[in-house]
Amino acid sequence: MAITLVVADDHPLILDGLAGIFQLEEDFTVLGRCETGEEALEAVRKHKPDILVLDIRMPGQDGFDVLREMSKEKLATQVVVLTAALDETEVLDAIRLGVRGVVLKEMAPRLLVQCIRTVHAGGQWLERQSTTRAIEKILRLEAGMRRVAAALTAREIEIVRAVGAGFRNKEIAEKLSISEGTVKVHLHNIYEKLNMDGRMALMVYARDNALA
Repeated sequence: MAITLVVADDHPLILDGLAGIFQLEEDFTVLGRCETGEEALEAVRKHKPDILVLDIRMPGQDGFDVLREMSKEKLATQVVVLTAALDETEVLDAIRLGVRGVVLKEMAPRLLVQCIRTVHAGGQWLERQSTTRAIEKILRLEAGMRRVAAALTAREIEIVRAVGAGFRNKEIAEKLSISEGTVKVHLHNIYEKLNMDGRMALMVYARDNALA
């Protein structure tokens, strides 16, 4: 049975190159070639391909916009991301949004073909270096969350998140339906528990521990 594909990249030469690679595979059928995120979404909705080969960085709706919309619409097409580079945060975001394969454009074409076959068979293929950094980041964040949970109450964690998001005391009070005075009491307790000297330090703490 053929593996049906839609390919999305904003560079026509890359689209041509990918189409040429896939035509060499007897069991690959390209149903659509797209240069924008909007075109990619329409092609996935229309053709319902097995695999979308997606560039992350495109004009208009970028690859992450496409992934979020596909997740929202619960589209069944599996996604292989083909990109020049991804940092660990982008890898994490891609995995959270359901991406099953990540291949760098600098890699040999045969690896992309192998990736597509692996993902179509229900497996996962992630570019090793970026994924390793992403896993290390997950472990750091999980360790940070454990430290936070051990030190602070659930309400205090809510307030740390709000401070990390840039809310002022009055806004936090309105958001949590408590008085501004209660917010100040909680902040005083948080500063003491975390041995901090003020709001700026707490904002940095929130960011470093994935609370912002």
